[in-house]
Amino acid sequence: MKKSLFACAVLGLAATAAIAQANDTLAKIKSSGSVTLGVRESSGLSYTLGGGKFVGFHTEMGERILADVQKQLGLSKLDVKYQPVTSQNRIPLVQNGTVDLECGSTTNNTARQRDVAFAITTYVEEVRIAVKANSGINSIRDLVGKTVATTTGTTSVQTLRKHERANGVDFKEIYGKDHADSFLLLESGRADAFVMDGSILAANIAKSKAPADFKVVGEVLSVEPIACMLRKDDPAFKKAVDDSIKRQIADGSLAKLYDKWFMQPIPPANVNLKMPLSDTTKAAWANPNDKPMEEYAVK
Repeated sequence: MKKSLFACAVLGLAATAAIAQANDTLAKIKSSGSVTLGVRESSGLSYTLGGGKFVGFHTEMGERILADVQKQLGLSKLDVKYQPVTSQNRIPLVQNGTVDLECGSTTNNTARQRDVAFAITTYVEEVRIAVKANSGINSIRDLVGKTVATTTGTTSVQTLRKHERANGVDFKEIYGKDHADSFLLLESGRADAFVMDGSILAANIAKSKAPADFKVVGEVLSVEPIACMLRKDDPAFKKAVDDSIKRQIADGSLAKLYDKWFMQPIPPANVNLKMPLSDTTKAAWANPNDKPMEEYAVK
């Protein structure tokens, strides 16, 4: 009887510890010696080279954040596991503990803040339109009667519908399962335009077979703060992530990292995206904050 009571007590303590760790990512990392970084396969800020190799501005920044966390916890070794996520599953995978830190291309908005927490903004995105260079499309008003692609589970879906209503522009919407799939809809002629974050459009054009056949056009449809995502109600881990980003901003290493991924030739095709650091991103770095996109407005 005593043994079974003891066993129940041990199991109860283990369950309590597991529940505590669910909201204490630093404790989870320290006890396991491992951490899972959420990455993307076809974003402008995080993408794959195949064979389990993930790269990009946000991927490398995330790796630096985790190196700082390792230092903070006094771990001699930290096993970083990479978990590809999509626009549809990224939030559930953070919530259920599969992913500890997601550094892909996620917009911080008030709806998502009900489910997850965001680190300070590290990139401010502008949503634009990609088309074939010979399409004759130059603005959202030219999309009347056209087929427009965007990616399922992204804020660009809502942005597209908002502009459709505001401008009285009637077009057909089709959805790719991820950004590469959405670009393929444009590339293959099944869509006349692809509406998405400017960095994602530029990266997919740069990686295409004929980059000169495409261009990014039109007005800025939305301005959106992009940030790494983590579980809610975990202030210690959020502070560790934010402190690392602030350190990278202060010592200039984040600016150098930006230059590497947006102003220099990048793999796999060694194409230079030629996207200088925007004034809005500079402002976000100068005054670190985790404001949602609703506090940004397209003038």
